[in-house]
Amino acid sequence: MRKIFSQTIEPSHTNGNAQMSTGTRTATAPLGYDTSAGDGGGGGGRCGPSQIKHKSARLPPWLKITAGFDPEYVRVKKIVESNGLHTVCGEAACPNIRECWGEGTATFMILGKLCTRGCNFCDVLTGRPIELDTDEPRRLAEGVSQLGLRQVVITSVTRDDLEDGGAVIFAETIRELRMRDPLVKIEILIPDMRGSKKAVQITLDARPDVFAHNVETVQRLYKRVRPGARLKRSLGILKMASQDKLQPVVKTGFMVGLGETREEIIELFHQIRATGCQIVTLGQYLRPSDRHLPVERYYPPEEFVDLASIGNDIGFEHVEAGPLVRSSYKAFNQSKKLLERKYSS
Repeated sequence: MRKIFSQTIEPSHTNGNAQMSTGTRTATAPLGYDTSAGDGGGGGGRCGPSQIKHKSARLPPWLKITAGFDPEYVRVKKIVESNGLHTVCGEAACPNIRECWGEGTATFMILGKLCTRGCNFCDVLTGRPIELDTDEPRRLAEGVSQLGLRQVVITSVTRDDLEDGGAVIFAETIRELRMRDPLVKIEILIPDMRGSKKAVQITLDARPDVFAHNVETVQRLYKRVRPGARLKRSLGILKMASQDKLQPVVKTGFMVGLGETREEIIELFHQIRATGCQIVTLGQYLRPSDRHLPVERYYPPEEFVDLASIGNDIGFEHVEAGPLVRSSYKAFNQSKKLLERKYSS
C-alpha cells in the first residue's frame, strides 16, 4: 500500500465539507448538514433513494442541512421546467439540490422519468414507458445553453424496453451539446444496458469526457438491493470503458448502510480498481419510504474519511466519500485534475 504522507481535517470555506489530504490525492466528506432528505450514494446510472417520507425516521445530526432557495436556484428550476427536462436532482430528491442549483449546476436525467426496474433502494418512479422522446437531446442542449453551463452531467432511468438501452439518445445528447459548445465538458452516468457491449460502445464512441456507471453495493447484497442487476456485469462495463481507445475518465459509486461489512467494502474497492476505474464515490444510503429497504447503519463522517483513505491506498486517483456524497455531487471537481492531465498531454 502507498504510504499516506499527511492527513488533515479542516473546514471547507465553500461547502461545509471536511477535507482529507492524502499525498497527491484528496477525498472529501460533508459534515454538519441539516436535512431530513438524502439519496443513495451511487445513483445506479439513473437515480438514488432520496427523500425520507416516513416521520418515524430519526437521522443523526450530520445528516441535517438547512434549506434555502436563492435566486440562482429559482433560475435553474425555471429553465429546467420550461424546457420539459428532468433532473436526477429533482426526480430522486437529492439532498444537495439547493446547493448545486444555487451554483447554477444540475444533473440531467434523460429517457423520461419512468424506470423499467424496481430496485429496492431507489425513489425514481417505476413503470412501462409509453414512448421515446427523440427531441429530448435538442431540448436538453438548449436548456444547458440557456443556463450557460460549461460542464454537464447526464444520467438516465433504466430502459430495458429499448434494444440499445437508450444508448443512441445518450450519443445524440452529447452531439447536440457539442454542436452548441465544442468545449463543453460532459460526464455521462449510464445504466447497465443489460450488459450490451454494443450499446455501451455507442456511448463511448460519442466521446464523453467522463464515463460513469455505478456498482451501488457489495456482491452479497445484490439480490436484495438490485435484483435486476449483476456486479460482474457492472464491473465488466467499467473495464470496457477503461480499455477504450478514447480513454475517458472512468468513475463509479456505491452506497453504505445496507448491511455490508468493512471487509466487503474493501473487497469492492479492490474489485473496482482492478477494472482500471479511476474515481469512486461513496455515500450513505437513506431510506426513501417504508416500502424501501431499511437503513441498517448510519456511518459517521470520520468513518467515511477512513474509508476514503483506504480507497486512496488501493490506488484510486480520487475518492469522494461522505454522508451526503452522491455520484454527481460536484462531479467536475472530482475529475478536474484527471481531465487537465489528459488534455495537456
